[in-house]
Amino acid sequence: MARRAFNTHEAVSAVVPGDGSYRAAIAVKALAGGGAPQFHKVLDSQTFSTASAADLAATEILASLVDIDAEGQLHWPPEA
Repeated sequence: MARRAFNTHEAVSAVVPGDGSYRAAIAVKALAGGGAPQFHKVLDSQTFSTASAADLAATEILASLVDIDAEGQLHWPPEA
């Protein structure tokens, strides 16, 4: 599990199980005020056979995250 803090939120690599496979995700939670995290599935077209493989993929994606806005939405670098 990888974790990154931004101005108002923290992001953590995560895994979403489903139908015998796993999806990579990023969980976002506000730094102040608590509350339940929001899960954002990443790599929409990919599933993984193990939770550890999905978490590794989420960790790699998390490294490229640029920012999280006040509503908890993820911002990525512009496509080249």
